[in-house]
Amino acid sequence: MGTGADLVVDNLSVTYESGSGVVRPFPRVDLTARAGQLLALRGPSGSGKTSVLSVLAGLLTPASGTVTFRGAPVTGLAHRQRTVGLVFQSFNLVPSLTAAENVMAPLVLTGTSRRTASERALTLLDTLGLSHRANHRPGAMSGGEQQRVAFARALVRDPPLLLADEPTAHLDGDHVHTVLDLLRGLAASGRLLVVATHDDRVSDLADVVVHLGDPVVVR
Repeated sequence: MGTGADLVVDNLSVTYESGSGVVRPFPRVDLTARAGQLLALRGPSGSGKTSVLSVLAGLLTPASGTVTFRGAPVTGLAHRQRTVGLVFQSFNLVPSLTAAENVMAPLVLTGTSRRTASERALTLLDTLGLSHRANHRPGAMSGGEQQRVAFARALVRDPPLLLADEPTAHLDGDHVHTVLDLLRGLAASGRLLVVATHDDRVSDLADVVVHLGDPVVVR
């Protein structure tokens, strides 16, 4: 398994705490994916979608199994800084910063000059159709605009692996189509996208769909 693959997930299982104790939401996951693909994680609430994203981001240690990306184990801060861009469901933008400053932050925090970080941020915002919002704070932007700022921030280090948690949740129809176009374009640019979603429209775009349950189904 994994020939020609960038992402290799082998015998992965996760657990989380609930009011009734430790829950193992699915038996195990085995899959491979490569750059240029969109992989959708499906399943009801509590099925482990966000937990799998957290494992891929190196934020959560799995209960069992291994995950490698381009031959290296998925773990630790170095993996997150070099390899992964993460888009949270709630966006997690800093309210006191402008759109450009939010996008710049990951670069500035790791030692990039403010000038270089600003140039990169403004280029990304322009690419995503947000150059006119560069100096606006999140509270002055729509949900769809905040979502695109969150994507720009995730892309600012040019990561080969992009993870997104419910990217179309809480967006109206026009904004959903904007995000769908964005997902399609990002995959076409040669990144691997892994998206946790309830949205059939996202799954319809995907090259690989993983239904988390018992059993796990990969198609």
